[in-house]
Formats: sequence, structure tokens, C-alpha cells
Amino acid sequence: MTLEATVSIGWVNTVIAAAQRLSVDETTLLSTAGIPETSGARERWPIDDITRLWHAAERCTGDPGFGLKVGAGFTPMSISGVGFALQSAATLREAVVMVQRFQRLISDGGRFQVLAGHTATWLVYHPRQGKLAFSPHQIEAVLATVMGFASWVTGTQLQPARVQFSQPRLGPLAGYQNVFNCPVEFEQAFSGVLVENTVLDQPLPQADPQLAQVHERYTTARLAALSISSTSVPEIRRWLTARLGPALPRRADVATTLGISERTLARRLADQGQTFDGLVDDVRREKALHAVAETDTPLPEIAENLGFAELSTFYRAFRRWTGLPPVRWRKRRTVLS
Repeated sequence: MTLEATVSIGWVNTVIAAAQRLSVDETTLLSTAGIPETSGARERWPIDDITRLWHAAERCTGDPGFGLKVGAGFTPMSISGVGFALQSAATLREAVVMVQRFQRLISDGGRFQVLAGHTATWLVYHPRQGKLAFSPHQIEAVLATVMGFASWVTGTQLQPARVQFSQPRLGPLAGYQNVFNCPVEFEQAFSGVLVENTVLDQPLPQADPQLAQVHERYTTARLAALSISSTSVPEIRRWLTARLGPALPRRADVATTLGISERTLARRLADQGQTFDGLVDDVRREKALHAVAETDTPLPEIAENLGFAELSTFYRAFRRWTGLPPVRWRKRRTVLS
């Protein structure tokens, strides 16, 4: 897991390419989304940025079937090196399990759940959005991508038993039939694809156990590297800055979000010459100095907003940070400005 959901540039480029096929150039799309063109150089995007991109694509294309078209444009490059590992799986079910395991390399913006039944299995998608509400086109694109992925890895057109969405229908029903070729229902309890077990368990034509092991080692190493980068000091500092308030974020909260132990978190921070308590203190200091110098907020309110149980404790911390009590420091900053 990561502290903040992010998306690989491969998936971002899939969205941009779909808009370009509808005559919306990348510059216009990024400008409408309020995203700098230099963002294309990033390996991963914050989930809210790609949500902005989706909403911009909706406005620029005016196409109610845009999400389905994004999914239809699926290629192995859309999911980076993960695609090659999936192609070597023994069965489609095994490939789905690998998707669950390596999902983060594609996107932290959701997860797949497998609900196995006696004759068929639901592949359920649970989105993980940021501060911005997901575009419903994002959900449709993911399920359409499941169709593209399954057809690519099996070498035949997937024929699901049923598809359903938790959201209302966005476009003509014919568009959904073209993509899924099965009954499609809307405003249901969850979004997912129902696939017959015989389809999921049929041997894949390109299954290669030895090649699968090679790809799995490579993909596992990439996943480990991503996990380590998520515990970088800048990432944790940004996370603390966004959440610091009357209730202080706890070390256990960060460790749980990352899916690691508190001991592992402490070790990774120590490798970077930091401690969790030290980072919390740094972020509190930055917020305190800004609030005291740049606002007229009463000092008791500032103390409470920064998680200090007592005003006297805030005063002592402020003197430790600046050498002055907050009242004198505020006056001095006012004179200097």
C-alpha cells in the first residue's frame, strides 16, 4: 500500500490516448484539467490528478462512452511490466490473483476482490478515491479493461455471464453490449464481472512456468522498490502535513496504511536519519510558525489545531523551536514585515 493513492504513467497515457482518438489533443486535455504539461515526465500521478484528467476528458470529448473506449484501448503497455507476468500465468484465475498481488504497480486507485461461486466467480472492483470523487467513467474503464485483458491473455473474446455497476448508466445500452456482450445491470450493490469457472480455470495458450517465475521475480522486486519509496521522508512528511490536527496522526496509522509493521517503519526512517516523532515535531513546527506569523488566529486555537492538549505545552514547544514565546515572536514578525 501507499500513504497516498497513485497511478502509473502507463494508465495515465491510456486515458490521454483515448482522448486523442476522439480528436482531443494532450495539451488541451491537460490544460482543461489544470495539470502542467511537465507532469508527463512523472512515473506516477496522485490519484486526484488522474481524476481531474478524467473529468477534463468528459468535458472535452462530450462522449458518454468515454470510459468504455479507454478500456477498449487496453494494451499490455497500459499495465507496464505486469502484463508480461500475467501472460505467462497458467490460467486466467491465476492471472487474476497476480493482478491482485501486483495491483499497486498499475494503480493504488482501487482493488479487485474475487467472490468464487459453485459455477461462476465475481471479479469485483472497489475504487479507492482521494479527496476528489471518482468519475463514473473511471469505473467503466476498469471493467472494460478486464474484458480487454482477459481477451488478450486467453487469445479469445471473453464471454462473461453478467456485468453490473453500482452507478447509473452513462450512455446508450448498445455501447455496453458492444464491450461486454452480456446482460449489464446498473445501480447494483457493487461493480463487477461474473465469469464462468470453466473459463477462469481453462489453461492459457501461452502459459510458461519458467518464464512466469522470471517475470514474477522482476515484478516482485519492482513492488518492493515501490513500497520502500512510499516510506520516504518526503512522502511521510506530506502525509502528516495533510492530516495533522487536534488528533495527532499515530505511528501505527502510517504503518497500517503502508501495510508494514511499526518496527519496519521505524527501521526505514532510521535508514534516512529520521524518526516518526521527529517528523511530527517538524511538521508541527512548520504549521505553528506559519499560523502565528501569517494569521490572526488566537494562540489557544492554534495550539488545539496542532494537537497540543495544554496551551502551556504549546508555549514550551514554540520556545524550543524559536527561542521566543509565540506572542513575542508574532510581534517581532509583524514589525519586520
